[in-house]
Amino acid sequence: MDDFNIIIKPLVTEQGMHFANVKSAYSFQVNKKANKTQIKNAVEKIYNVKVDKVRTANRIGKVRRKGRNLGLTSSWKKAVVFLKPDFHIDLF
Repeated sequence: MDDFNIIIKPLVTEQGMHFANVKSAYSFQVNKKANKTQIKNAVEKIYNVKVDKVRTANRIGKVRRKGRNLGLTSSWKKAVVFLKPDFHIDLF
């Protein structure tokens, strides 16, 4: 799997920016088949940083309603990447 196919997009939220400033932790939406080692290597190569640890979570799709019909949003995988001290990622 290619590094650019592992990291789908960074998740830029208010809480995520707070964790980036305080704990040097950044959130990404990643490929569902990617493991922690692949995510770590992809972030290090794409952003030129050193990764301390990676936490992942599988986000299950929710039931949504549109009129009479019920649907399901797609499931996705979230990764929180903690960087070593003196490293940061500029997302803006």
